[in-house]
Amino acid sequence: MSTEVSPNASGQPVHAEGTRPAAPEKMSRESVTVISTLLVATFVVILNETIMNVALQRLMVDLQVDAPTVQWLATGFMLTMAVVIPTTGFILQSLSTRKVFTLAMGLFAGGTALAAVAPGFEILLLARIIQAGGTAIMLPLLMTTILTLVPLAKRGAVMGNVSIAISVAPAMGPTVSGLILEHFTWRFMFVFVLPVALAALAIGAKYLTNIGEAERTKLDIPSVLLTVPAFGGLVYGLSQIGGGHGGQAGPGAGAIAALVIGVAALAVFVLRQVRLQKAEVPLLDLRAFNFRMFTVSVLLMVVAMMALFGGVILLPLYLQEVRGLGSLETGLALLPGGLAMGLLGPVIGRLFDKVGPLPLTVTGSILMVLTLWQFSLLDDGTAVWWIIALHVGLSFGLALLFTPAFTTGLNPLPPHLYSHGSAIMSTTQQVAGAAGTALLVSIFAVVSATSGLVAGMGAAFLTATVVAFAAVVLSVMMRKTEGAGHGPAH
Repeated sequence: MSTEVSPNASGQPVHAEGTRPAAPEKMSRESVTVISTLLVATFVVILNETIMNVALQRLMVDLQVDAPTVQWLATGFMLTMAVVIPTTGFILQSLSTRKVFTLAMGLFAGGTALAAVAPGFEILLLARIIQAGGTAIMLPLLMTTILTLVPLAKRGAVMGNVSIAISVAPAMGPTVSGLILEHFTWRFMFVFVLPVALAALAIGAKYLTNIGEAERTKLDIPSVLLTVPAFGGLVYGLSQIGGGHGGQAGPGAGAIAALVIGVAALAVFVLRQVRLQKAEVPLLDLRAFNFRMFTVSVLLMVVAMMALFGGVILLPLYLQEVRGLGSLETGLALLPGGLAMGLLGPVIGRLFDKVGPLPLTVTGSILMVLTLWQFSLLDDGTAVWWIIALHVGLSFGLALLFTPAFTTGLNPLPPHLYSHGSAIMSTTQQVAGAAGTALLVSIFAVVSATSGLVAGMGAAFLTATVVAFAAVVLSVMMRKTEGAGHGPAH
Protein backbone atom coordinates (compact mmCIF):
# COMPACT_ATOMS: atom_id res chain seq x y z
CA MET A 1 0.00 0.00 0.00
CA SER A 2 1.33 3.42 -0.96
CA THR A 3 1.80 5.78 1.94
CA GLU A 4 1.74 8.93 -0.20
CA VAL A 5 -1.50 10.21 -1.70
CA SER A 6 -1.11 12.27 -4.86
CA PRO A 7 -3.52 14.89 -6.19
CA ASN A 8 -6.53 13.60 -8.06
CA ALA A 9 -6.39 12.95 -11.77
CA SER A 10 -8.04 16.19 -12.77
CA GLY A 11 -5.44 18.23 -10.93
CA GLN A 12 -7.54 19.29 -7.97
CA PRO A 13 -5.30 20.20 -5.04
CA VAL A 14 -5.78 17.52 -2.44
CA HIS A 15 -6.96 18.53 1.04
CA ALA A 16 -3.98 19.32 3.20
CA GLU A 17 -4.10 15.93 4.88
CA GLY A 18 -3.35 14.36 1.52
CA THR A 19 0.15 15.84 1.43
CA ARG A 20 1.27 13.52 4.20
CA PRO A 21 0.78 9.82 4.79
CA ALA A 22 -2.96 9.03 4.92
CA ALA A 23 -2.41 6.16 7.37
CA PRO A 24 0.33 6.83 9.95
CA GLU A 25 2.08 3.94 11.61
CA LYS A 26 0.81 4.71 15.10
CA MET A 27 -1.75 7.01 16.70
CA SER A 28 -0.22 9.79 18.79
CA ARG A 29 -1.56 10.80 22.20
CA GLU A 30 -2.73 14.03 20.54
CA SER A 31 -4.77 12.04 17.99
CA VAL A 32 -6.37 9.95 20.73
CA THR A 33 -7.35 13.16 22.59
CA VAL A 34 -8.89 14.66 19.43
CA ILE A 35 -10.93 11.55 18.61
CA SER A 36 -12.02 10.99 22.24
CA THR A 37 -13.27 14.59 22.48
CA LEU A 38 -15.20 14.24 19.22
CA LEU A 39 -16.69 10.89 20.34
CA VAL A 40 -18.03 12.33 23.60
CA ALA A 41 -19.44 15.38 21.80
CA THR A 42 -21.08 13.21 19.12
CA PHE A 43 -22.62 10.97 21.80
CA VAL A 44 -24.19 13.98 23.52
CA VAL A 45 -25.64 15.55 20.36
CA ILE A 46 -27.10 12.23 19.11
CA LEU A 47 -28.56 11.44 22.56
CA ASN A 48 -30.38 14.76 22.29
CA GLU A 49 -31.90 13.75 18.92
CA THR A 50 -34.24 11.15 20.48
CA ILE A 51 -34.66 12.64 23.96
CA MET A 52 -37.77 14.61 22.94
CA ASN A 53 -39.90 11.71 21.67
CA VAL A 54 -41.20 10.63 25.08
CA ALA A 55 -41.87 14.24 26.13
CA LEU A 56 -44.21 15.26 23.30
CA GLN A 57 -47.37 14.38 25.27
CA ARG A 58 -46.22 16.50 28.25
CA LEU A 59 -45.29 19.39 25.94
CA MET A 60 -48.77 19.40 24.35
CA VAL A 61 -50.27 20.12 27.78
CA ASP A 62 -47.63 22.58 29.04
CA LEU A 63 -47.36 24.59 25.80
CA GLN A 64 -51.06 24.23 24.89
CA VAL A 65 -50.49 22.91 21.35
CA ASP A 66 -52.05 20.00 19.46
CA ALA A 67 -50.36 16.77 18.32
CA PRO A 68 -49.54 17.82 14.70
CA THR A 69 -48.00 21.06 16.01
CA VAL A 70 -45.86 19.50 18.74
CA GLN A 71 -44.59 16.90 16.25
CA TRP A 72 -42.72 19.74 14.53
CA LEU A 73 -40.19 19.60 17.37
CA ALA A 74 -39.10 16.24 15.93
CA THR A 75 -39.86 16.98 12.26
CA GLY A 76 -38.09 20.37 12.30
CA PHE A 77 -35.00 18.79 13.86
CA MET A 78 -34.94 16.06 11.21
CA LEU A 79 -35.49 18.52 8.35
CA THR A 80 -32.63 20.75 9.51
CA MET A 81 -30.34 17.71 9.71
CA ALA A 82 -31.33 16.64 6.19
CA VAL A 83 -30.61 20.09 4.74
CA VAL A 84 -27.35 20.85 6.63
CA ILE A 85 -25.59 17.46 6.30
CA PRO A 86 -25.07 17.68 2.48
CA THR A 87 -23.18 20.95 3.03
CA THR A 88 -20.77 19.47 5.59
CA GLY A 89 -18.34 18.27 2.90
CA PHE A 90 -17.77 21.91 1.95
CA ILE A 91 -17.70 23.09 5.60
CA LEU A 92 -15.09 20.50 6.59
CA GLN A 93 -12.83 21.44 3.68
CA SER A 94 -13.21 25.21 4.15
CA LEU A 95 -12.69 25.56 7.91
CA SER A 96 -10.09 24.20 10.32
CA THR A 97 -10.96 21.31 12.61
CA ARG A 98 -11.15 23.53 15.68
CA LYS A 99 -13.40 26.06 13.92
CA VAL A 100 -15.78 23.35 12.67
CA PHE A 101 -15.96 21.78 16.14
CA THR A 102 -16.52 25.18 17.80
CA LEU A 103 -19.25 25.97 15.26
CA ALA A 104 -20.99 22.61 15.77
CA MET A 105 -20.84 22.53 19.58
CA GLY A 106 -21.50 26.29 19.82
CA LEU A 107 -24.73 25.88 17.84
CA PHE A 108 -25.70 22.82 19.88
CA ALA A 109 -24.96 24.40 23.28
CA GLY A 110 -26.66 27.66 22.26
CA GLY A 111 -29.76 25.81 21.07
CA THR A 112 -29.81 23.72 24.27
CA ALA A 113 -29.61 26.83 26.50
CA LEU A 114 -32.39 28.52 24.50
CA ALA A 115 -34.58 25.41 24.77
CA ALA A 116 -34.15 25.27 28.55
CA VAL A 117 -35.57 28.78 28.95
CA ALA A 118 -38.00 28.80 25.99
CA PRO A 119 -41.16 30.70 27.00
CA GLY A 120 -43.34 29.09 24.34
CA PHE A 121 -43.55 26.62 21.46
CA GLU A 122 -42.12 28.91 18.75
CA ILE A 123 -38.90 29.61 20.68
CA LEU A 124 -38.55 25.92 21.59
CA LEU A 125 -38.87 24.99 17.89
CA LEU A 126 -36.21 27.58 16.97
CA ALA A 127 -33.94 26.15 19.69
CA ARG A 128 -34.36 22.62 18.29
CA ILE A 129 -33.48 23.85 14.79
CA ILE A 130 -30.30 25.51 16.13
CA GLN A 131 -29.41 22.28 17.97
CA ALA A 132 -29.94 20.28 14.77
CA GLY A 133 -27.53 22.54 12.86
CA GLY A 134 -24.75 21.59 15.29
CA THR A 135 -25.73 17.91 15.38
CA ALA A 136 -25.61 17.67 11.58
CA ILE A 137 -21.96 18.73 11.49
CA MET A 138 -20.63 16.51 14.30
CA LEU A 139 -20.82 13.00 12.79
CA PRO A 140 -19.18 13.87 9.42
CA LEU A 141 -16.49 15.77 11.39
CA LEU A 142 -15.83 12.71 13.56
CA MET A 143 -15.70 10.32 10.58
CA THR A 144 -13.40 12.57 8.54
CA THR A 145 -11.03 13.02 11.49
CA ILE A 146 -10.84 9.25 12.06
CA LEU A 147 -10.03 8.63 8.39
CA THR A 148 -7.25 11.22 8.56
CA LEU A 149 -5.64 10.24 11.87
CA VAL A 150 -6.16 6.50 12.33
CA PRO A 151 -3.87 3.91 10.69
CA LEU A 152 -5.67 1.66 8.21
CA ALA A 153 -5.05 -1.47 10.30
CA LYS A 154 -6.81 0.08 13.33
CA ARG A 155 -9.71 1.88 11.64
CA GLY A 156 -12.19 -0.93 12.31
CA ALA A 157 -11.55 -0.81 16.06
CA VAL A 158 -11.90 2.99 16.21
CA MET A 159 -14.98 2.99 13.94
CA GLY A 160 -16.44 0.43 16.35
CA ASN A 161 -16.36 3.12 19.03
CA VAL A 162 -18.37 5.38 16.71
CA SER A 163 -21.22 2.84 16.91
CA ILE A 164 -21.48 3.65 20.64
CA ALA A 165 -22.51 7.19 19.71
CA ILE A 166 -24.68 6.13 16.78
CA SER A 167 -26.60 3.32 18.51
CA VAL A 168 -26.36 3.63 22.32
CA ALA A 169 -27.16 7.35 22.37
CA PRO A 170 -30.49 7.12 20.47
CA ALA A 171 -31.45 4.02 22.48
CA MET A 172 -30.76 5.83 25.77
CA GLY A 173 -32.69 8.96 24.74
CA PRO A 174 -36.20 7.69 25.62
CA THR A 175 -34.95 6.08 28.85
CA VAL A 176 -33.13 9.22 30.00
CA SER A 177 -36.08 11.48 29.14
CA GLY A 178 -38.49 9.03 30.84
CA LEU A 179 -36.43 9.18 34.05
CA ILE A 180 -36.20 12.98 33.90
CA LEU A 181 -39.93 13.46 33.25
CA GLU A 182 -40.75 11.19 36.17
CA HIS A 183 -39.13 13.65 38.61
CA PHE A 184 -38.67 17.02 36.85
CA THR A 185 -40.25 19.29 34.23
CA TRP A 186 -39.42 18.89 30.52
CA ARG A 187 -36.95 21.81 30.72
CA PHE A 188 -34.55 19.60 32.68
CA MET A 189 -34.00 17.45 29.56
CA PHE A 190 -31.99 20.43 28.32
CA VAL A 191 -30.69 21.58 31.72
CA PHE A 192 -28.96 18.21 32.25
CA VAL A 193 -27.46 18.12 28.73
CA LEU A 194 -26.17 21.73 28.76
CA PRO A 195 -23.22 21.33 31.20
CA VAL A 196 -21.91 18.33 29.24
CA ALA A 197 -22.20 20.25 25.97
CA LEU A 198 -20.43 23.29 27.45
CA ALA A 199 -17.67 21.10 28.94
CA ALA A 200 -17.11 19.37 25.56
CA LEU A 201 -17.03 22.79 23.86
CA ALA A 202 -14.47 24.15 26.35
CA ILE A 203 -12.24 21.05 26.17
CA GLY A 204 -12.40 20.95 22.37
CA ALA A 205 -11.71 24.68 22.00
CA LYS A 206 -8.64 24.34 24.23
CA TYR A 207 -7.15 20.98 23.21
CA LEU A 208 -8.34 20.21 19.66
CA THR A 209 -5.55 20.55 17.12
CA ASN A 210 -6.23 21.42 13.51
CA ILE A 211 -6.03 18.43 11.18
CA GLY A 212 -4.35 19.73 8.03
CA GLU A 213 -5.16 23.18 6.68
CA ALA A 214 -8.35 24.65 5.31
CA GLU A 215 -8.75 25.03 1.54
CA ARG A 216 -10.02 28.04 -0.33
CA THR A 217 -13.14 26.43 -1.77
CA LYS A 218 -15.88 28.22 -3.66
CA LEU A 219 -19.38 27.76 -2.25
CA ASP A 220 -21.99 27.05 -4.92
CA ILE A 221 -25.07 28.95 -3.68
CA PRO A 222 -27.57 27.30 -6.10
CA SER A 223 -26.50 23.87 -4.78
CA VAL A 224 -27.04 25.04 -1.19
CA LEU A 225 -30.50 26.36 -2.09
CA LEU A 226 -31.35 23.06 -3.83
CA THR A 227 -30.63 21.06 -0.66
CA VAL A 228 -33.73 22.58 0.97
CA PRO A 229 -36.38 21.23 -1.47
CA ALA A 230 -34.29 18.13 -2.36
CA PHE A 231 -33.38 16.62 1.01
CA GLY A 232 -35.87 18.66 3.03
CA GLY A 233 -38.73 17.72 0.68
CA LEU A 234 -37.84 14.03 0.73
CA VAL A 235 -37.50 13.80 4.51
CA TYR A 236 -40.59 15.95 5.18
CA GLY A 237 -42.75 13.98 2.74
CA LEU A 238 -41.59 10.65 4.14
CA SER A 239 -41.97 11.79 7.76
CA GLN A 240 -45.53 12.99 7.08
CA ILE A 241 -46.44 9.64 5.54
CA GLY A 242 -44.84 7.78 8.43
CA GLY A 243 -45.87 10.15 11.21
CA GLY A 244 -48.93 8.10 12.09
CA HIS A 245 -50.69 11.17 13.52
CA GLY A 246 -54.30 12.02 13.22
CA GLY A 247 -55.28 8.45 12.46
CA GLN A 248 -54.55 8.83 8.75
CA ALA A 249 -54.00 5.47 7.11
CA GLY A 250 -52.48 6.84 3.94
CA PRO A 251 -50.39 9.75 2.64
CA GLY A 252 -52.00 13.17 2.36
CA ALA A 253 -51.75 15.50 -0.63
CA GLY A 254 -49.13 17.63 1.13
CA ALA A 255 -46.86 14.66 1.77
CA ILE A 256 -47.10 13.48 -1.85
CA ALA A 257 -46.42 17.01 -3.16
CA ALA A 258 -43.36 17.28 -0.89
CA LEU A 259 -42.06 13.93 -2.17
CA VAL A 260 -42.57 14.90 -5.83
CA ILE A 261 -40.79 18.24 -5.28
CA GLY A 262 -38.05 16.45 -3.32
CA VAL A 263 -37.37 13.88 -6.04
CA ALA A 264 -37.36 16.54 -8.79
CA ALA A 265 -35.06 18.86 -6.81
CA LEU A 266 -32.75 15.94 -5.95
CA ALA A 267 -32.41 15.10 -9.66
CA VAL A 268 -31.47 18.72 -10.42
CA PHE A 269 -29.05 18.73 -7.44
CA VAL A 270 -27.29 15.57 -8.65
CA LEU A 271 -26.99 16.89 -12.23
CA ARG A 272 -25.52 20.14 -10.92
CA GLN A 273 -22.95 18.31 -8.75
CA VAL A 274 -21.87 16.21 -11.73
CA ARG A 275 -21.45 19.36 -13.84
CA LEU A 276 -19.55 21.18 -11.05
CA GLN A 277 -17.14 18.25 -10.69
CA LYS A 278 -15.51 19.35 -13.96
CA ALA A 279 -14.71 22.72 -12.36
CA GLU A 280 -13.76 21.02 -9.06
CA VAL A 281 -16.31 22.98 -6.98
CA PRO A 282 -19.21 20.57 -6.20
CA LEU A 283 -21.00 21.11 -2.89
CA LEU A 284 -21.21 17.32 -2.47
CA ASP A 285 -18.61 15.41 -4.51
CA LEU A 286 -20.40 12.35 -5.91
CA ARG A 287 -17.17 10.84 -7.28
CA ALA A 288 -17.07 8.81 -4.07
CA PHE A 289 -19.57 6.52 -5.86
CA ASN A 290 -16.82 5.65 -8.37
CA PHE A 291 -15.48 3.37 -5.65
CA ARG A 292 -17.46 0.12 -5.77
CA MET A 293 -17.17 -0.76 -2.09
CA PHE A 294 -18.34 2.72 -1.10
CA THR A 295 -21.49 2.26 -3.20
CA VAL A 296 -22.19 -1.24 -1.83
CA SER A 297 -21.60 -0.04 1.74
CA VAL A 298 -23.95 2.94 1.34
CA LEU A 299 -26.70 0.66 0.01
CA LEU A 300 -26.14 -1.74 2.91
CA MET A 301 -26.36 1.16 5.37
CA VAL A 302 -29.63 2.28 3.76
CA VAL A 303 -31.25 -1.13 4.30
CA ALA A 304 -29.88 -1.43 7.86
CA MET A 305 -31.08 2.09 8.78
CA MET A 306 -34.55 1.34 7.41
CA ALA A 307 -34.69 -1.72 9.68
CA LEU A 308 -33.27 0.17 12.68
CA PHE A 309 -35.58 3.19 12.45
CA GLY A 310 -38.61 1.05 11.68
CA GLY A 311 -37.89 -1.02 14.79
CA VAL A 312 -37.29 2.10 16.90
CA ILE A 313 -40.75 3.41 15.93
CA LEU A 314 -42.74 0.15 15.82
CA LEU A 315 -41.52 -1.57 18.98
CA PRO A 316 -42.50 1.30 21.32
CA LEU A 317 -45.89 1.39 19.56
CA TYR A 318 -46.35 -2.32 20.20
CA LEU A 319 -45.18 -2.17 23.83
CA GLN A 320 -47.37 0.82 24.66
CA GLU A 321 -50.47 0.27 22.51
CA VAL A 322 -50.70 -3.53 22.61
CA ARG A 323 -48.95 -4.43 25.88
CA GLY A 324 -49.91 -1.32 27.85
CA LEU A 325 -46.40 -0.43 29.09
CA GLY A 326 -45.66 3.14 30.21
CA SER A 327 -43.07 5.35 28.52
CA LEU A 328 -40.39 4.69 31.15
CA GLU A 329 -41.01 0.90 31.07
CA THR A 330 -40.82 0.98 27.27
CA GLY A 331 -37.54 2.89 27.38
CA LEU A 332 -36.08 0.42 29.88
CA ALA A 333 -37.24 -2.56 27.75
CA LEU A 334 -35.42 -1.20 24.68
CA LEU A 335 -32.29 -0.12 26.55
CA PRO A 336 -30.51 -3.55 26.61
CA GLY A 337 -30.58 -3.73 22.81
CA GLY A 338 -29.09 -0.26 22.40
CA LEU A 339 -26.42 -0.96 25.00
CA ALA A 340 -25.60 -4.31 23.36
CA MET A 341 -25.16 -2.65 19.95
CA GLY A 342 -22.84 0.00 21.31
CA LEU A 343 -20.77 -2.20 23.61
CA LEU A 344 -20.28 -4.78 20.86
CA GLY A 345 -19.12 -2.07 18.44
CA PRO A 346 -15.45 -1.93 19.52
CA VAL A 347 -15.24 -5.76 19.68
CA ILE A 348 -16.70 -6.08 16.18
CA GLY A 349 -14.33 -3.32 15.01
CA ARG A 350 -11.30 -5.32 16.20
CA LEU A 351 -12.71 -8.46 14.55
CA PHE A 352 -13.15 -6.48 11.32
CA ASP A 353 -9.47 -5.50 11.37
CA LYS A 354 -8.56 -9.21 11.57
CA VAL A 355 -11.09 -10.98 9.30
CA GLY A 356 -12.48 -8.26 7.02
CA PRO A 357 -16.15 -7.39 6.40
CA LEU A 358 -17.56 -10.51 4.70
CA PRO A 359 -18.08 -12.93 7.64
CA LEU A 360 -19.40 -10.12 9.85
CA THR A 361 -21.87 -8.58 7.41
CA VAL A 362 -23.25 -11.92 6.21
CA THR A 363 -23.81 -13.07 9.83
CA GLY A 364 -25.34 -9.71 10.75
CA SER A 365 -27.73 -9.54 7.80
CA ILE A 366 -28.98 -13.11 8.37
CA LEU A 367 -29.50 -12.37 12.08
CA MET A 368 -31.40 -9.19 11.12
CA VAL A 369 -33.73 -11.13 8.80
CA LEU A 370 -34.41 -13.83 11.42
CA THR A 371 -35.18 -11.39 14.26
CA LEU A 372 -37.43 -9.18 12.10
CA TRP A 373 -39.33 -12.32 11.02
CA GLN A 374 -39.78 -13.27 14.68
CA PHE A 375 -41.08 -9.76 15.40
CA SER A 376 -43.72 -10.30 12.70
CA LEU A 377 -45.07 -13.23 14.77
CA LEU A 378 -45.68 -11.20 17.95
CA ASP A 379 -49.17 -11.29 19.44
CA ASP A 380 -50.90 -9.64 22.40
CA GLY A 381 -49.62 -12.34 24.77
CA THR A 382 -45.93 -12.56 23.79
CA ALA A 383 -43.68 -12.46 26.86
CA VAL A 384 -41.86 -9.14 27.30
CA TRP A 385 -38.56 -10.96 28.03
CA TRP A 386 -38.76 -12.57 24.56
CA ILE A 387 -39.33 -9.16 22.94
CA ILE A 388 -36.27 -7.81 24.79
CA ALA A 389 -34.22 -10.86 23.70
CA LEU A 390 -35.28 -10.37 20.06
CA HIS A 391 -34.41 -6.68 20.23
CA VAL A 392 -30.95 -7.54 21.58
CA GLY A 393 -30.58 -10.03 18.70
CA LEU A 394 -31.61 -7.38 16.14
CA SER A 395 -29.17 -4.91 17.72
CA PHE A 396 -26.37 -7.50 17.53
CA GLY A 397 -27.13 -8.07 13.84
CA LEU A 398 -27.10 -4.33 13.14
CA ALA A 399 -23.81 -3.93 15.04
CA LEU A 400 -22.29 -6.58 12.77
CA LEU A 401 -23.37 -4.45 9.78
CA PHE A 402 -22.68 -0.84 10.83
CA THR A 403 -18.96 -0.89 11.67
CA PRO A 404 -17.91 -2.98 8.61
CA ALA A 405 -20.11 -0.88 6.31
CA PHE A 406 -18.72 2.45 7.56
CA THR A 407 -15.12 1.29 7.46
CA THR A 408 -15.23 -0.69 4.19
CA GLY A 409 -17.05 2.15 2.43
CA LEU A 410 -14.79 4.98 3.53
CA ASN A 411 -11.39 3.20 3.49
CA PRO A 412 -10.73 3.36 -0.28
CA LEU A 413 -11.55 7.06 -0.63
CA PRO A 414 -8.64 9.48 -1.24
CA PRO A 415 -8.23 12.24 1.39
CA HIS A 416 -9.95 14.95 -0.67
CA LEU A 417 -13.13 12.78 -0.65
CA TYR A 418 -13.09 11.93 3.08
CA SER A 419 -15.43 14.76 4.09
CA HIS A 420 -17.72 14.23 1.09
CA GLY A 421 -17.94 10.46 1.63
CA SER A 422 -18.81 11.03 5.31
CA ALA A 423 -21.45 13.60 4.33
CA ILE A 424 -22.99 11.24 1.74
CA MET A 425 -23.20 8.41 4.30
CA SER A 426 -24.77 10.69 6.92
CA THR A 427 -27.27 12.12 4.41
CA THR A 428 -28.39 8.69 3.17
CA GLN A 429 -28.82 7.56 6.80
CA GLN A 430 -31.27 10.42 7.43
CA VAL A 431 -33.26 9.76 4.24
CA ALA A 432 -33.23 5.97 4.77
CA GLY A 433 -34.42 6.38 8.37
CA ALA A 434 -37.31 8.57 7.23
CA ALA A 435 -38.12 6.16 4.37
CA GLY A 436 -38.08 3.12 6.67
CA THR A 437 -40.33 4.85 9.17
CA ALA A 438 -42.74 6.00 6.44
CA LEU A 439 -43.00 2.58 4.81
CA LEU A 440 -43.46 0.53 7.98
CA VAL A 441 -45.71 2.92 9.89
CA SER A 442 -47.94 3.38 6.82
CA ILE A 443 -48.36 -0.40 6.46
CA PHE A 444 -49.01 -0.64 10.21
CA ALA A 445 -51.69 2.10 9.98
CA VAL A 446 -53.45 0.62 6.92
CA VAL A 447 -53.60 -2.96 8.25
CA SER A 448 -54.44 -1.88 11.82
CA ALA A 449 -57.42 0.13 10.57
CA THR A 450 -59.05 -3.02 9.19
CA SER A 451 -57.56 -5.96 11.12
CA GLY A 452 -56.36 -4.60 14.48
CA LEU A 453 -53.08 -3.47 16.03
CA VAL A 454 -51.45 -6.92 16.27
CA ALA A 455 -52.14 -7.67 12.58
CA GLY A 456 -50.80 -4.24 11.60
CA MET A 457 -47.61 -4.81 13.60
CA GLY A 458 -47.14 -8.26 12.01
CA ALA A 459 -47.60 -6.87 8.48
CA ALA A 460 -45.12 -4.03 9.10
CA PHE A 461 -42.43 -6.31 10.50
CA LEU A 462 -42.98 -8.84 7.70
CA THR A 463 -42.35 -6.02 5.20
CA ALA A 464 -39.17 -5.13 7.11
CA THR A 465 -38.11 -8.79 6.86
CA VAL A 466 -38.52 -8.73 3.07
CA VAL A 467 -36.54 -5.46 2.80
CA ALA A 468 -33.81 -6.96 5.00
CA PHE A 469 -33.20 -9.74 2.45
CA ALA A 470 -31.54 -7.07 0.30
CA ALA A 471 -28.94 -6.70 3.07
CA VAL A 472 -28.03 -10.40 2.75
CA VAL A 473 -27.36 -9.94 -0.98
CA LEU A 474 -25.31 -6.78 -0.42
CA SER A 475 -23.37 -8.40 2.45
CA VAL A 476 -22.16 -11.18 0.18
CA MET A 477 -20.66 -8.51 -2.12
CA MET A 478 -18.54 -6.94 0.65
CA ARG A 479 -14.76 -7.18 0.24
CA LYS A 480 -11.86 -5.85 2.30
CA THR A 481 -10.64 -2.50 0.98
CA GLU A 482 -7.15 -1.08 0.99
CA GLY A 483 -6.21 2.52 1.64
CA ALA A 484 -6.67 5.47 -0.66
CA GLY A 485 -4.68 6.42 -3.67
CA HIS A 486 -5.20 3.41 -5.91
CA GLY A 487 -8.14 4.57 -8.00
CA PRO A 488 -11.74 3.43 -8.12
CA ALA A 489 -11.06 -0.25 -8.75
CA HIS A 490 -11.52 -0.85 -5.04
